Amino acid sequence: MTPTLRTQVAVVGAGPAGATLANFLGMYGVDALLIERSPEIIDYPRAVGMDDESLRSFQAVGLADELIKNMIQNVPLRFFDARNQCFADVRPATREYGWSRRNIFMQPTCEETLRRGLDRFPSVRVLLGHEVVRLEQDGDGVELHVHASGDETLRVRAEYVVGADGGRSTVRELLGVELEGDTHPHKWVVVECDNDPLEAQYTGLHCDPARPYVCVHLPHDFRRWEFMLFPGEDADEMLKTDKVHELLGHHVEDPTRLNIIRARVYTHHSRIARRFTVGRVCLVGDAAHLMPPWAGQGMNTGIRDVTNVAWKIAAAVRQHADPGILATYDTERRPHAQAMIDLSTTLGRILSPTNRLVATARDLFFRAVVRAPVMRDWVLQMRFKPMPQYTDGVVVPDGHGRRSPVGRMFIQPLVENAEGDVLRLDDVLGPWFALVGFGADPAEHLSGAQRDYLIPLGATFVKVVDSRAGLARRATVHPRTQVVEDLEGHLREWFTRHSTRFVVIRPDRYVAATADRAGLGQAVDRLRRLLRPPGTGTEKEES
Repeated sequence: MTPTLRTQVAVVGAGPAGATLANFLGMYGVDALLIERSPEIIDYPRAVGMDDESLRSFQAVGLADELIKNMIQNVPLRFFDARNQCFADVRPATREYGWSRRNIFMQPTCEETLRRGLDRFPSVRVLLGHEVVRLEQDGDGVELHVHASGDETLRVRAEYVVGADGGRSTVRELLGVELEGDTHPHKWVVVECDNDPLEAQYTGLHCDPARPYVCVHLPHDFRRWEFMLFPGEDADEMLKTDKVHELLGHHVEDPTRLNIIRARVYTHHSRIARRFTVGRVCLVGDAAHLMPPWAGQGMNTGIRDVTNVAWKIAAAVRQHADPGILATYDTERRPHAQAMIDLSTTLGRILSPTNRLVATARDLFFRAVVRAPVMRDWVLQMRFKPMPQYTDGVVVPDGHGRRSPVGRMFIQPLVENAEGDVLRLDDVLGPWFALVGFGADPAEHLSGAQRDYLIPLGATFVKVVDSRAGLARRATVHPRTQVVEDLEGHLREWFTRHSTRFVVIRPDRYVAATADRAGLGQAVDRLRRLLRPPGTGTEKEES
């Protein structure tokens, strides 16, 4: 008989998105099964850029400090024109989310850390060398048919399934979800060596029409080159040693002295799944969207997906939310994923033309742009990167439209707790919902019934006071409330700018609601109805 494994959540694919999701589920105490077709971590040259939002997610699962041991933080991004002159040196100064915005890593090393992180969670099991071949779902769950080595087969019965199995996603194909968009005509050859010959401690985008290329300084003395291939150049032929040396010969004195460890040809895509959620199955990462590497946002967009869907699945499994909450994953994440694809596609068109007249016009345009202070700041501080704002999902709109902080990621400054420890804010907020008040205790502005609803969920109450506020630190608060000092004044500035006293923060650190003293209870009630709409059969249980 075919054995059946039962789990609350099955995650298909153990790349960065899948392994991160499994860590989140383990942290939330959810029974999870991680299924990966490959028995080993794939050693291809893949993602190298990690942004502050991803690091904040890894902070949430307790792995950021371990990951940055093998990461170069705060790396400049330089754009070079057709004459190899730098016309933009991008060095984002912001750390509004608690981490540097541009960080360089190597994906195989990252995946090793993420998989080791799973050892902390007895509720997470891992099946390597197992491939999903069939998927069926009904109103109560999902059944997967899985092949292992040889003739071994098994069934997996899960309440929910997440497809994190890459651009050629089996889960997406079994769901019948189309991947819409374009495949770009040019292929790229990617080469990595482990004895970096250059003194170039930055990421360089070289817009040379003779052959556009990217050059990246990697951790531990590695370096990557990415070269555009032209029509008529055979991909397999260009991976041969003499051809790779020919490509590198224009950039290093003696390419034969390099120890080339990886070389592979890639095709760039700008594609997105028509749906991210089908019943009890969700798609994340490359299974949901593919984009060119120019903005460095492919993997980062997948980590945003995972951070969004993880708490929603956990809420549904723990019966803190109706299963219909999964529909908000598609509502919130799909538009922003499309925006990142559009940005990456546009950057590619700007930076990689092979027509010299077009390249010259582009260079003149960008030199004019960076002379204007406002535009220079927009480019050099990476303000062109579209930030999510969720307006239709698990959010309580405040009527201020695009100026509203609702649906946007909350800041993460340094705070000091009552014991004098300096912490990033998230380390105070905890892993679930948090209610934060500036100069006011959120717990004291809720009814007893509202507190009785929030506390069993694991919600955190935080009162923020000014730095060195003296007696304010010892002010009387509800026993469940933590008091922290606004060490650098960033929280006072945020609350003042948005003219609010309280903020409700979701587990993924997005603002669910803002409120004044009189409106906090109403905001909590509206959020409760979003999580469990009337008519779902749960009202009696909650009352």
